[in-house]
Amino acid sequence: MPDESTGGPFLNVAVLCEKILQEKDGVLSIIRMIDRVQVEGSAEEMPPIPFQCFVVVALKAGIARGKYTIKITPHSPSGVRLPAAELPALLEGEDRGAGVVFNLNIEIREEGLYWFEVQVQDVLVTKIPLRFVYQRLVTGVSRS
Repeated sequence: MPDESTGGPFLNVAVLCEKILQEKDGVLSIIRMIDRVQVEGSAEEMPPIPFQCFVVVALKAGIARGKYTIKITPHSPSGVRLPAAELPALLEGEDRGAGVVFNLNIEIREEGLYWFEVQVQDVLVTKIPLRFVYQRLVTGVSRS
């Protein structure tokens, strides 16, 4: 984490999911966590496809207090760094947490393993994997 000698903040959750429910009391329910997506099509190669999901990152403060920045940076299977999202988090200390929910809308241009780096104050805390698999559908097969 940003400074382990300080005793926080600590990573509580980092996940990609299809849906988020947030109750009136602030409690989050993470629905359908995902790490693999299968895409089907008739083209020889996977065409660019729009993809939408949520990125959820939650921290526990420990002794950390104040404003922190959570940065999420996607990397394509070929290693291309895609545009990052920076989100603010306010940490109040001890067991108080801060969570961010980011609505990710991305165009997937290649199949393979994408990595989403999660940084707090520019320090890498984890990476979230997401694999895209393209399955070509064969149609119109005739038998003689």
